[in-house]
Amino acid sequence: MDLGLKDRVYVVTGATRGLGNATARELLADGAKVVITGRDEKGVAQAAAELGPDAVGVAVDNADATAPERLIAAAREHFGRFDGVLVSVGGPPAGFVADITDEQWAAAFDSVFLGAVRLARAAAAELEAGGVIGFVLSGSVYEPIPGLTISNGLRPGLAGFAKSIADELGPRGIRVVGLLPGRIDTDRMRQLDGLSADPEATRAANESRIPLRRYGTPQDFGRVAAFLLSPAAGYVTGVMVPVDGGVRHGF
Repeated sequence: MDLGLKDRVYVVTGATRGLGNATARELLADGAKVVITGRDEKGVAQAAAELGPDAVGVAVDNADATAPERLIAAAREHFGRFDGVLVSVGGPPAGFVADITDEQWAAAFDSVFLGAVRLARAAAAELEAGGVIGFVLSGSVYEPIPGLTISNGLRPGLAGFAKSIADELGPRGIRVVGLLPGRIDTDRMRQLDGLSADPEATRAANESRIPLRRYGTPQDFGRVAAFLLSPAAGYVTGVMVPVDGGVRHGF
């Protein structure tokens, strides 16, 4: 199936590893070009080099107010156009209500929420019909996840923002989508499992509750993300798409 990605240009944040990196790889595999970001300059340069000549890296934090302007400018400077963005950011610190400080809340809000809002707002001003804005969110949009209090507080709000701008941008032919990864086998998920006394038993118990009986691979997620960002999904907007092996039981 031709996704229509050839020579289209996307910004993918948080793409030095994990879900963002997997998405960048799938976009490139189908002929797109990407601008990837991460906070560590050396890590960004290495990831871009591994992705190949159709990838450019920009070291910037999502919380940086100058990030949107820099990233869109990089897309136009290096590849001559800008067709969409996938806003992905590393998960905020785990913890329960009593454990989380005001400083942790504020830092997570700037990175996870406000940084995403800024980038989406800037993209909306620059995109033309056929453009797309994607958000990597979480299953916590629908149901809180024990021990991930900050994520439970911020992700649903960002999903609400995504739905709002989907309605606003639809008449201009710009789409907005959210992706809700479940248990995908990334460094972040291994870190969370590692917080338990027996990580292997924790993973086995989690897999037993997934209808497909396994954690997803980053590629599983990246393929869905690439499709939703592509022109092949041109009539899909305003939706939250679970990539979770069937964990979400609601319609």
